[in-house]
Formats: sequence, C-alpha cells, structure tokens
Amino acid sequence: MAHIETGNSHPGIVSLLFYKTPTGRALSTLAHTILKGPSPLTSGEREMIAAYVSWLNQCAFCHQSHAASAVCQFPNGENLIESYRSENKIDGFSPLMQALLAVAAQVQQGGRNVTTESIAKAKAAGATDEIIHDTVLVAAAFCMYNRYVDGLQTPMPEKKEEFVDMGKRLANQGYKYPNFIIRWIIRRMDKKKSQAGA
Repeated sequence: MAHIETGNSHPGIVSLLFYKTPTGRALSTLAHTILKGPSPLTSGEREMIAAYVSWLNQCAFCHQSHAASAVCQFPNGENLIESYRSENKIDGFSPLMQALLAVAAQVQQGGRNVTTESIAKAKAAGATDEIIHDTVLVAAAFCMYNRYVDGLQTPMPEKKEEFVDMGKRLANQGYKYPNFIIRWIIRRMDKKKSQAGA
C-alpha cells in the first residue's frame, strides 16, 4: 500500500505523475528528453542503463518497466538482462556498453565514486564526452526516479505481464505527459473503477 493517497489506481510512478500535475509533467518531460531525445546513444542503450541502475537500486517497478522497454529496442536484450539479474554479469554486452554500465554503477553508488579509470576505459571503448555525459545523466536521474517510486511505496501492477505492454508502449511512444483531455478521461475511468470496486 502506498504511503500517500494518490487518488488513482495506477502502478508505480504513473500513480505519482497523475497525483500532482506540475511535477508529473516536469518528470515526464525529463524522462522523455534523456531517454528519447537527441543522443549518440540509442534509446535502447539508454533504457538498458536505466534498467540496470534501477536493478542495482532494487527498484522493482522501474527495473521491470525499463527492462521491458529495453528488450523491445536492444538486440538480445532479454538474455543480457537475465545475465546480470541471475549472475551479476555484464560481460555479454559490447565493450562500450560494459564500460558505460560500469560508470553507471559507480554513479549509483554516489557521484564521487566515478573514477578517472572508468572514464578512460569508456573512452578507450569508443565513448565520446557526450556519451559519457548522457550515461551519467541517465544513471543519476534514475537514482532519483527509483527513490521517488520506492520512497512513496507505489504499488506494482497486478500482473507481471502488464510490464510487457508497458515496455512496448514506452519504446514506441516515450514519456510525454498526456494532455488535459486525456488526463480528464483517465481520471473519469479511475473514478468509475473506484466506485465499481466500492
């Protein structure tokens, strides 16, 4: 059960985005920009970094939703994710992605944990300054998103299969905040669902 009453039945961060429009819009825009905006990293690579950091932070909702999105966009994504989940190994990734995930893991531990050696290794594997910037930004942002979701103990989806659909939706549509009319329709549907369950 969530620590606060959000007034809707959505799982995870979706519940919080609909709870407070100004922050919901800002957080959605940030997620869309860092995961779908211009970058030398593909959206799938950025989703993989988000999923990995969320896994390290033990944030189940963020990990599973972004892993599902990464699977839709990253070659052999499902097997690579399963490898770090079960064996804590990232050696199946390309040398560049291994180096970036290592940097992301250091960010997850604390910004000052990022070493000159890990940055040099990433650059040796082909990372530009922009790639390193975007990796650190995604990792740092997802530490914040993870703590937001878990700090308010948002609910998980009722069925794990929901993450598959969520991943496809995120991969295809991104994170843009719905306009007023769509939010109004969703709130009406939430209200009817709540009244039917009462």
